[in-house]
Amino acid sequence: MGRRSLYAKGDGSGVSNGGPAAIGDGTRVVAAGRRKEWTQGPNQGTGTVNPPVWRASTILYDDVAALRANNAPDTHHRLFYGRRGTPTQWSLADALTQLEPGAEATLLYPSGVAAIASALLAVLSPGDHLLVPDSAYDPTRSLANGLLKRMGIETEFYDPLMGAGIAALCRDNTAAIFLESPGSLTFEVQDIPAIVAVARARGIVTLLDNTWATPLLFPAIARGIDYTILAATKYVVGHSDAMLGSVTAAKGRYDALRTATYQLGQCVSPDDAYLGSRGLRTMALRLKQHGESALTIARWLKGQPGVARVLHPALPDCPGHELFHRDFKGAAGLFSVVLEGGGEQARAALIDGLEHFGIGYSWGGYESLAIPIDPQHVRSVTRWEAPGPAIRLQIGLEDSADLIADLDRGLARFRATA
Repeated sequence: MGRRSLYAKGDGSGVSNGGPAAIGDGTRVVAAGRRKEWTQGPNQGTGTVNPPVWRASTILYDDVAALRANNAPDTHHRLFYGRRGTPTQWSLADALTQLEPGAEATLLYPSGVAAIASALLAVLSPGDHLLVPDSAYDPTRSLANGLLKRMGIETEFYDPLMGAGIAALCRDNTAAIFLESPGSLTFEVQDIPAIVAVARARGIVTLLDNTWATPLLFPAIARGIDYTILAATKYVVGHSDAMLGSVTAAKGRYDALRTATYQLGQCVSPDDAYLGSRGLRTMALRLKQHGESALTIARWLKGQPGVARVLHPALPDCPGHELFHRDFKGAAGLFSVVLEGGGEQARAALIDGLEHFGIGYSWGGYESLAIPIDPQHVRSVTRWEAPGPAIRLQIGLEDSADLIADLDRGLARFRATA
């Protein structure tokens, strides 16, 4: 494949002019979004590896005619005003679009929560009914029970494992079905094809928080999802040093998203977009290592004293495992562990003494993390029952043998304290 055909997909707005060639994930994340006009140097025949950082608020025009000519509804693909972006943001948006076969465009946001909120506000109006899985990320639930409720939008939470049974919950005013698969605390895998079929038959929009899998492990647009959302802070950035979100729209869905995003004034700094592009280049390799190490550790944990359950979608006893095996191309590095007996003090003893795991929110960075989780506090239609407290583990890029030894010592502290 020639250089031009590999690097010149899209038109600069994040809108794809054709799907990527049949190349591997590693090649795709290296090549995507690197249009020659964004990397070329001042001398003919030269250029940089990475699109440079374009920092701008005001854009200057040669004359009034040029200013008026650029004032069109869709300015995302050309310089207009700093809030609408520069080539630094467009290159990342275009790259994320290229990773989703069948997508029309991608827009960037200052966080994953901002991306979720903007996507929902793009498709919902007062009087609408929204369906959200009971396993959803807590800020999504907070948005539904807070801002959306004040806007007159009713949210109904549903069992994430109900699949096609969601048809029974759909009403005449159901405007959208939100999905998160697997759930970011308890890791239930949803039957996305079945839910999409129900939604399409009724003209309902579908939105998926695909942060755990990314398009490399679950190509959401190709599976019928209308809007796929990433907290790009996680695996796209990959280094725990930038907040970033994205929404990629299926064909015919971009205009509504663009309008809502512009009206909300959502924008991303070029520096953070640059960090997202930098991280993207190694995402395929990192995701593979995260996944392999996490599965090794999850399998080890299953046989350890003090461990009641391991909630990892690739393990046969995790809820929805058969759907994971059917639909996903691989596993990521985040999963949970349910402990046998014990209480808060014993759980804290396990976590506090870990040497190679930090204690902090987020995930997807190169470092391992461990936090206590209490799913019972964020459920309303499904019941969380467990014989002991739970911990969520983000498995980073450290040697899995070192992480296992660290957890082994932690489990000994747990058993001694329980």
